[in-house]
Amino acid sequence: MSRLALSVLQSSYFEAESPAGGLHRAFSQSNVNGSVVRAYDWDQCACRVYDANYGAGLAQKADISLLSADELASLKTDLWLLSPSCQPYTVLNPLAKGAADPRAKSFIHLIEDVLPELAVLDAHPRYMLIENVAGFETSSTRQRLLAMLDSLGYAVVELLLTPLQFGIPNSRLRYYLLAKLKPLRFADVENADRQIWRHIPGRGSDWVDPREQANAGKQGESCKTEVNDIRQYMDIDTPLGRTHPQAVPDKVLEKWGRLFDIILPSSRRSCCFTRGYTKMAERSGSVLQVNEELDTTIIFDRFLTAQSRGETSAVRMLDQLELRYFSPSELLRIFGFEPTGRRSITFHWPDDISVKTQYRLIGNSVNVRVVTELINYLLTDE
Repeated sequence: MSRLALSVLQSSYFEAESPAGGLHRAFSQSNVNGSVVRAYDWDQCACRVYDANYGAGLAQKADISLLSADELASLKTDLWLLSPSCQPYTVLNPLAKGAADPRAKSFIHLIEDVLPELAVLDAHPRYMLIENVAGFETSSTRQRLLAMLDSLGYAVVELLLTPLQFGIPNSRLRYYLLAKLKPLRFADVENADRQIWRHIPGRGSDWVDPREQANAGKQGESCKTEVNDIRQYMDIDTPLGRTHPQAVPDKVLEKWGRLFDIILPSSRRSCCFTRGYTKMAERSGSVLQVNEELDTTIIFDRFLTAQSRGETSAVRMLDQLELRYFSPSELLRIFGFEPTGRRSITFHWPDDISVKTQYRLIGNSVNVRVVTELINYLLTDE
């Protein structure tokens, strides 16, 4: 389901929200003066988390495919922040149907039905930011979106960015579209040729994965951002080993442990965390090995050998690695909801929101730091 946030600059804004309120968080951390007038999400838990952090009444549980131009016109918003459902476009789903997926309906309705009506009323937003998964840029939905924005007189900049470019040790490549009504222009964009930027124009250089460069034997120009290590995002004063509340269960280690992406506190990269984190072994996020003194491969080889011999206690060999999942509070830091370092958490979860739901909402959210930088750029006019 699409999520929508609406904002009026100097007074308020509208958002089709990321589930944990990431778009709101990014806006509040930006250099822009404004406040939220409405956020929409179909997920009741997301709305309750939103209320707990940003005040009751802003978030509404709503089917965005049923929103009307009259309702949105009444909000008098200058900025839309949108995070449409990513499932129709993710490369992780080989059966993804793009625009034909029912979950794409609400976003297409907003762009092709509501937005033109708002333009007729002269009530369409001056600025828009849209976030989705990498893969959206090859979809027919993107082509329809660009055609509509062009017909309504918007200037557009498209980007593919990862938090690694901003010093955050997390590989989460995402597609972003920024739009502003002409004659407003984007800074540091010299021509109107359609391209997908790999950095914010005028701010740094293209991101090139250093692993790809190494594999190709190239020494070309790439983004030189210094990436923090994972340790800066970790909780303190937590139990170690099997007593940690996020310790990986034995049955999971026995069956799926060999498939984990295991990283250390000193690592400067983690895999993309998704809504399936802790429920899926592959492509849902990294697992932390707290003990950095041991070689992961050697210990796992010994475990697998013992397991193949039928030793029932073989999994105990892995205890010394101190493997665990990242906690929700650690993910909030990685996603930019909370500052790095060992500070207390200011983000609030309602008491009856389960840890499983916390992981789901965070995994569906945006990286706050990246979106904050994009909002700052979007609202900088040439």
